[in-house]
Amino acid sequence: MFTILLVCLIVVAVLMTGIILLQKSEGSGMSGSSAASMFGGALTGAAAGNFLTKVTAWLATIFFVLCAALALVASKTDMASRQSELRQEILIQESAQADVSTENAVTE
Repeated sequence: MFTILLVCLIVVAVLMTGIILLQKSEGSGMSGSSAASMFGGALTGAAAGNFLTKVTAWLATIFFVLCAALALVASKTDMASRQSELRQEILIQESAQADVSTENAVTE
């Protein structure tokens, strides 16, 4: 599950980066001639701005949802392993204390 979410997050991040770079900025950015030639002129002008803005918003929403899901999955798996390690450590300490108390009782 963790790997699937991580791959999806990476794909969304790459797509979002590309879409953001295609958008028009004050200096015209990379969206000048490359976007028009890449999409055959279909994404020029106001239509391109609206479409790219909506795609960016959707990708950003998906990105944040994936981040939250990834954090949730990671915390659950991490906590389970930490708890099992902690239980083993407690059992080892308890058995060591029981051995010491038994040795002390025998020597007295």
